[in-house]
Amino acid sequence: MSTTTDLGLRGERIAAAFLSDLGFLVIDRNWRCREGELDLVAREHDALVFCEVKTRRGVGYGHPVEAVTSAKQRRLRTLAHRWLAAHDEHAPELRFDVVGVLVRPSRPALVTHIRAAFL
Repeated sequence: MSTTTDLGLRGERIAAAFLSDLGFLVIDRNWRCREGELDLVAREHDALVFCEVKTRRGVGYGHPVEAVTSAKQRRLRTLAHRWLAAHDEHAPELRFDVVGVLVRPSRPALVTHIRAAFL
């Protein structure tokens, strides 16, 4: 595994634990289809949440959550439709959240959670 892959997996583990601590139920991780990958799919009360996780070691290229561009948002919407078609999950509310994880040496990671980051 590359260093970038390791960093991403670490960030996803941190994000899943963070969301679980908030009361989310993580129901899928790293779900893939030909269009791409969903990092986390979770339930929060009546909401089905598709969560994109971005992890970085620093902010030299901007905060991690800034990496979710409009093109990435479009792809995540497509992936959510594919996931829904492949699973027997229903919810009155669908939501897209973004979790930014800033990994810092010798200190705890900083986690930023943006609920309903985009439509």
